[in-house]
Amino acid sequence: MDELRSECPWDKKQTIHTLRPQTLEEIYELADAVTREDWQGIKEELGDLLLHIVFYSKIGSEQQQFSLDEVIETICNKLINRHPHIYGSVKVADAGEVSQNWEKIKQAEGKKSILSGVPKTMPALTKALRLQEKTKKVGFEWENTDQVMLKVNEEMAELQEAVATGDARKMEDEMGDVFFALINYARFINVDPEMALEQTNKKFIRRFQAIEDMAAMQGKTVHDMTLWEMDALWNKVKALEKKQDVIETS
Repeated sequence: MDELRSECPWDKKQTIHTLRPQTLEEIYELADAVTREDWQGIKEELGDLLLHIVFYSKIGSEQQQFSLDEVIETICNKLINRHPHIYGSVKVADAGEVSQNWEKIKQAEGKKSILSGVPKTMPALTKALRLQEKTKKVGFEWENTDQVMLKVNEEMAELQEAVATGDARKMEDEMGDVFFALINYARFINVDPEMALEQTNKKFIRRFQAIEDMAAMQGKTVHDMTLWEMDALWNKVKALEKKQDVIETS
């Protein structure tokens, strides 16, 4: 990095602001490799992410703000301070107590709110999940899954009422409440909502592209087809997938 920063015209130009979007891209590429359980991909993406950590640290050093050593020392000290059950005399019964202690220690360090650690720029779905996970640690939580489903139904009813009014702002507000309640329900049944939605996205892409292929075999494109024709092909794709699943599991 020292050589690149002094000799490469591109690396010389980079700032923490120009690196930011690239860092986000690298994180998403790592997340994608993790989703696929692609270990070689994970190894490669971790290397790319590590490069960014070194890059930010180099710029921090140039600005006389911090060094890479200080970055590493800071996280080591944080981990020691937040694991008193390992590096101190605190006793814990399970991972839940560890998590609760972690939040208490963070507040003792100066955090004004248990929600202050959730990044403002985090994608909304993931942010909702993190907000719910954090408030759970202080007991702000439904008692059972049935209660959460009642809340989902309540929010759906309120959304329908908003739609009936035609008020765009109310519809947006109530739709957000529905999403938040569904994410909460997913959490209660131990389903990662981000992962679930991503799997559905991939399934939709796979099936729609299959429709396009079938249309091409008929000498058509989807632009030439009616909704009913495309829906018939969609059902055909679903049936073929179901048949393939049966073969693979038999």
